[in-house]
Parts: sequence; C-alpha cells; structure tokens
Amino acid sequence: MQDALEPALREIAGTPISTTCAGRTDRGVHARGQVVHFDTEAGRPESAWVRGVNAHLPDSLAVLWAHEVGGEFHARYSARSRTYVYRLLNRAVRPALDAPYIGWFHLPLDMNAMRAAAALFVGEHDFSAFRSSECQAKTPVRTVHSLDIEKRDEVIQIVIRANAFLHHMVRNIVGTLVYVGKGKHPAAWVTELLASKERSKAAPTFGPEGLCLDKVEYEAKWGLPQ
Repeated sequence: MQDALEPALREIAGTPISTTCAGRTDRGVHARGQVVHFDTEAGRPESAWVRGVNAHLPDSLAVLWAHEVGGEFHARYSARSRTYVYRLLNRAVRPALDAPYIGWFHLPLDMNAMRAAAALFVGEHDFSAFRSSECQAKTPVRTVHSLDIEKRDEVIQIVIRANAFLHHMVRNIVGTLVYVGKGKHPAAWVTELLASKERSKAAPTFGPEGLCLDKVEYEAKWGLPQ
C-alpha cells in the first residue's frame, strides 16, 4: 500500500512524503479502515489529499477522507484499538469469484465449540503461541477486547478487537478456532496454548485472503471521521 500511496502523495505535495500506518497488513491481507499519517509543509485543501491523491492511485486503493491533526498524533501509537474481520467460507466446494477475499475450509465446523474457544482469548494474555517467528514486537502481551463469531449461510465471520496485534496473530487464532471447530481439540485447548507460550503447539497459520483490517479507533479529541 505505501509503495503506491507515497508516490501519489508526492504528486500533490510536490515533495517526497513518508507515511506511517496504524496497522501492518501482510501480502494478501486487505484493509477497509486503514489510517495513515504523514508530515508535510505543503498547504493543500483536504479535497486535494482525497480526490487529487486518488487520481494517482491504482483501482485497488482509495483515500476516503483527510483530516489535519497536531504534530503529536501518531497513526499507530495514538490508536486505542484495532478491529480485524476474517471471512471464512465453510462448505465442501472452494470459492471462485470471491477467492481473493475469503478464506475456505471444507469440513463442517461446530460453531458452539468455536465460540467457547473464542471466549478464552478475551482479556490480557501473553500471545507468544500465536505470534510469527518474524514478529518484532517488544512484548507478546496483548489485550483482546472481544472476539465474536457469526455465521450467515455458508460464511463464518470472525471479528476480533484488541488494543494491538502481533505479526500473524489473527491468522494463527483463526487456525486454532478451525482446529477446535472441526473437533481436533476441545475449546480448553486455547488455555493450554496460551500457557505454553510455544508457537509450535498451536495450529498452522491460516491463509491471508479472508483477513481485513476493518477499523482503527482513536480518542474523540482528534476529530477523525468514524
């Protein structure tokens, strides 16, 4: 994203622009509510930072709004929480047109077992068993505010809100929920994994296609659009 956004911003600002994102997204992961900040001395109307920048962006990327904030604002460190949504197609046949935007699992999944497991992730925990070996976070401790699972027809939607996330944390949680849902482990396995702090004991990392950064929340004092 930044590889496309920064050159587009440069076209409007007339000088190089360096951006900072609220949350990182791996290749194949999507973002509906990404927030980005940058510093510039270029005086432009907010419309220029939206329509003008969009004129230089690929079709897969669009700026929705722009808002001037004080120098103490930081897209990443000022965020109070982040919400990710994972969409999972649960049927015997793989997806087609929707394949780039949805995960897939072919066996029936037990929603009650998955919801029981999901509840065990809520709260402050050491998520070492759910972080990538490439994760550079200083601490594996994160607070999950909520983890909800809904199913409509053949699509399962997993919504997780936390103060922050580790590298691959959501996809590793999804993989674990799927293992519980298919009956490989009971819901209480989540407690064992959290206590173990060992990534090798948890389920494999689920694919990136169904994952989307849905929302980033900030204090009202910043006046950002919701």
